[in-house]
Amino acid sequence: MTTVALAVTEGMLHFELSLAYEVFGSAPAGVTVPWYDVEVCGSDAVRIGRFRLEPDQGLDRLRHADTVIVPGWADVDVDPPAELVDAVRAAHEAGRRVASLCTGAFVLAAAGLLDGRRATTHWAHTEALAGLHPRVEVDPDVLYVDNGSVLTSAGKAAAMDLCLHLVRLDHGSSVANAVARRLVVPPHRAGGQAQFVAAPVPTRDDHPLAVLLPWAIERLDQPLTVEDLARQAGMSSRNLGRHFRAVTGTTPLRWLLTQRIRRAQELLETTDDTVDVIATATGMGTATTLRRHFKRTVGVPPDSYRRTFRSRHAAPER
Repeated sequence: MTTVALAVTEGMLHFELSLAYEVFGSAPAGVTVPWYDVEVCGSDAVRIGRFRLEPDQGLDRLRHADTVIVPGWADVDVDPPAELVDAVRAAHEAGRRVASLCTGAFVLAAAGLLDGRRATTHWAHTEALAGLHPRVEVDPDVLYVDNGSVLTSAGKAAAMDLCLHLVRLDHGSSVANAVARRLVVPPHRAGGQAQFVAAPVPTRDDHPLAVLLPWAIERLDQPLTVEDLARQAGMSSRNLGRHFRAVTGTTPLRWLLTQRIRRAQELLETTDDTVDVIATATGMGTATTLRRHFKRTVGVPPDSYRRTFRSRHAAPER
């Protein structure tokens, strides 16, 4: 069982803390892999917003966890507590995976974990993070950044994106998808947080993409074009592109490719289908095309990806 430690002190934000606990606290129905053991770690009882929280363990426990989660830091103009910064640094030096949610990146930066690394935080505070920590390469657009042992997420809901990404890394896409279904959230969102700065994502049921996106996902095995999508949505290709940019932060073709790769990941994990068959099922056409896009997006070839997850999550011998 993998231990996830949630670091808490006065000045934390309860939304990100609760979100992380919801993701890692219990396995969704039907998931049989060993689930996470969640520990809330702090030096003393703390008040987080309107809530009082009693930690399970002290902050020194962080360096014994497999993954350390640092929730949002409420006031970025105030230095985080030295004991929290020291505990997070010690956990990283002990080889633990450390992830920050929203403005928790300010804690990681104060600990020196982001020096020379790409990182993100809530779009409203990216300039402040860059100004306070000039050695950090702040990316204001992405939803999260994965540096391997150090990860950061953008603001609020992007914390969910990062938590699901961690589940996907540990247990594969099918399990992460199951968690997302339980929480009634998308398992993966395309685009970056720039789409939310000026215009929030439309939530009206009558928005053109509200019907189009599920329609396209059901037809990933088909060679869909921008013209096909525009025709289905009843608009011009140019107008469709504007809607896609506003809602997803990316282009229709890039969004389609992301969905095809995600479907390929799930098929590689859950079936014995050949790469050729999966290429057809995901609309990639040929195994060569799938391998090229898969490696560029995921970082490893499909065969290596399948071996990794089959080995990692194979049922124990009886």
